[in-house]
Amino acid sequence: MSVNHSLADDLGFLLSRASGVVARSVSDALAPLGLRVRSYSVLALTGEDGAGVTQRRLAVLMGLDPSQVVALVDELESRGLVTRTPDPADRRNKLIVATEQGCQVRSQAQQLVDQAHSGYFARIPQGDLDRLRHVLQQIAFPDETPTEHEAETSTAGE
Repeated sequence: MSVNHSLADDLGFLLSRASGVVARSVSDALAPLGLRVRSYSVLALTGEDGAGVTQRRLAVLMGLDPSQVVALVDELESRGLVTRTPDPADRRNKLIVATEQGCQVRSQAQQLVDQAHSGYFARIPQGDLDRLRHVLQQIAFPDETPTEHEAETSTAGE
């Protein structure tokens, strides 16, 4: 016999609902910069490493189909926020790199994102936020070793 649980106790529902609430708030906060959550995420990821990131890696990190990433990069490139450059390690790949203007917009966007997040996370103790971040990283990046993942996300969670 199965036990009926409230939808409010379902972890998948709660993760989806929380993600939607925070994403809407962040997109609203980013609107003055002409960004939404996904375009901001691409810009943030391209600015984390001065060498850039491949579109394939962006797709993996964001959990998107590569064609969706192409559209996001096209939009940011048309605005002069990112450029595509040949990957010195493999000329068949293009690295997506934030431009100087892109880095400035990324900085402004990060401040807006931090403000939007503070409305949800300010009342949660830091230790709980650190544990939540760790658990979500394990779910979002199950195939990455902790040291690889921590190095990639050390600035993403700040």
